[in-house]
Amino acid sequence: MGKASRRKGDACACGSGLDRTACCGRYLDGTAVAPTAEALMRSRYAAFVEGREDYLLVTWATATRPESLSLEPDQRWLGLTIRATEAGGPEDREGWVEFVARSRVRGQGVRLHERSHFCREDGHWVYVDGEFPGA
Repeated sequence: MGKASRRKGDACACGSGLDRTACCGRYLDGTAVAPTAEALMRSRYAAFVEGREDYLLVTWATATRPESLSLEPDQRWLGLTIRATEAGGPEDREGWVEFVARSRVRGQGVRLHERSHFCREDGHWVYVDGEFPGA
């Protein structure tokens, strides 16, 4: 979807049902940090929707972070479903979030089913890597 201008009252892209400013927007805008692995995962999905390569890289663990990231400009994100979470709470050191993200690229439907691994780095949640159930 590329970078989109967001107004107060816009629903958050992560599908929480909350306003962007009350949900992932505060993490994307740098006014707060995600308190849980699930909150970080949702904000990373929102970053994909908004084309925020900067946020995706800064929330990626140093050991597994690529040097750069190039998002597919024709990808349109359609929705996120959280399937399960394991650990990843405010007091945990690591956690996992299983999700399904749907998108469309040049008319072709894409379904990403991932079990993402998160850990704390310098006190903040970061994405480490993921596995693909059923792949």
